[in-house]
Amino acid sequence: MATSIRLAPEIADRLDQLALKTGRTKAFYLREIIEGGIREMEEYYLAAETLARVRKGQERVYSAASVRKDLGLGD
Repeated sequence: MATSIRLAPEIADRLDQLALKTGRTKAFYLREIIEGGIREMEEYYLAAETLARVRKGQERVYSAASVRKDLGLGD
């Protein structure tokens, strides 16, 4: 999938320098950054959505004590 983005000049320069100094392509680094960053974004935004549902009473919550009890674990 081809995607186009605009980078701030200072970020574009840093990316250019990194690619030049390492012999790798800018596309390589952009893929690495996106693949690593998307995990963080998923974790953050999905957790934020869950928290919003919890606060609205739309998501069920369990205490640690009730989970331990249900699993038959001692205190």
